[in-house]
Amino acid sequence: MQLSTQTYSELLLEAPEEEIRTRFLSELGYITPKVGADAAIFNNQGEILLMDRADGGGWCLPCGWIEPNEKPVEATIRETREETGLEVEVKQLVGVFTRMPGAKNGPHTMIAVVHLCEIVGGELTLSHEGLELRYRPIDKVKNWHSTHERYARAAYKVWKSERLLPAISD
Repeated sequence: MQLSTQTYSELLLEAPEEEIRTRFLSELGYITPKVGADAAIFNNQGEILLMDRADGGGWCLPCGWIEPNEKPVEATIRETREETGLEVEVKQLVGVFTRMPGAKNGPHTMIAVVHLCEIVGGELTLSHEGLELRYRPIDKVKNWHSTHERYARAAYKVWKSERLLPAISD
């Protein structure tokens, strides 16, 4: 373990070895593929649903790790229900994003699969993972979690283009 913490400390994260050791030890529990699923949900005013994370990480889209044997769409639906109380339908893929390791991001590369979603049921309910849950204008958010501003802005472009398309009639 010392060789790993020294290598991460010196070459990748520029963080003290003890901090790296602590991060590694906290990762030993639940094994995850380090692929996340995120839901972008907008109201009619173009505000995005965000949660202020209880861990102090800032404002984020409803999100979480994709579990073994779970598809990204399934994880997006599950995580949204768990974190917001809402039932959603995935409408479109926004994008697949890479978050590289770093002092702020942790020792692992992370892939985020972001979907544009529409509410189909449920009731907005804050989970234990958040301090606050509400729709916010993207430009008014100051404290974003990691790379979530990037995801929100990409999702907004997709949401806006979807609204500009003419309705299809039979």
